[in-house]
Amino acid sequence: MPKAYWIATYRTINDPAALAAYAALAGPAIQAAGGRFLARGMPAKVYEAAVNQRAVLIEFDSVAQATGAHDSPAYQEALKALGQGAERDIRIVEAVA
Repeated sequence: MPKAYWIATYRTINDPAALAAYAALAGPAIQAAGGRFLARGMPAKVYEAAVNQRAVLIEFDSVAQATGAHDSPAYQEALKALGQGAERDIRIVEAVA
């Protein structure tokens, strides 16, 4: 079974305090579900049509594990804490086998 990657990009951050509350809950929830943070922060360099925005890359053992992390009660609590504090784009992508 191929690994999966959760890729999140932050279009806007409207409320840094809400984002901090989200991060305090989301990090442990994702790690408890088997996620491993590989990269997070602002890009070192952008190319082509890329936007210079915060990005997060998380590795999971499978798509099912990644979607389970997102749908877990603990992560849903983190999303409630975030509220409208940020506009994001989240994708779960299966790794090339």
